Amino acid sequence: MKNNNNNTLTTHIIAGKYKGKKLELPSLDVTRSSKSRLKESFFNVLQFDLIDKIFVEAFAGSGSIGLEAVSRGVKRAYFVEIDKNSYNILVKNCKAIDANSCQTMYGDTFVQLPSILNSLKNSNDEIVVYIDPPFDYRDGMEEVYEKSFEIVRQIENDNIYMITFEHVSSLSMPETLGKFQLKKTKKFGKSSLSYYVKEEK
Repeated sequence: MKNNNNNTLTTHIIAGKYKGKKLELPSLDVTRSSKSRLKESFFNVLQFDLIDKIFVEAFAGSGSIGLEAVSRGVKRAYFVEIDKNSYNILVKNCKAIDANSCQTMYGDTFVQLPSILNSLKNSNDEIVVYIDPPFDYRDGMEEVYEKSFEIVRQIENDNIYMITFEHVSSLSMPETLGKFQLKKTKKFGKSSLSYYVKEEK
């Protein structure tokens, strides 16, 4: 992440078709950019498993995770963001990378995410969901994790490949969320990634 001359924060696509392309970031008092080490680790875990899947980024901010997924071959990416300024930057970034592969939604993740997943319920495509709840900048967000867990508990889709939470490292993550089981958690300083997969019967 760096500041360019006109004080716009930017990051770039790490790998894939659009490697090196610049992405604009919203100001840091509104959103955190996923640290590059964390981002790299996430994509190393998935590697080629992303190809031709659907990717959904909740609390998307600038869309840097979903757009990295687009660069690495997902069929389509959905982004949900409620902050107007962040959303405008998200739309700009999608246009700069690959607008045809992106669907942006301005609104509340707790409303939009279940709606997206519901619309994809009968799809033959597998879905990867990335949930990065805001934990350090908005007042009244204490319940954000519990509400996010509840969304996952309610998921009925059978075509979910993986659900990943980016979360504050001090949080103890549930072992199971509905039909999903915690596979592993990896820590990166203050932030961690927790991976959930469908419980094997």
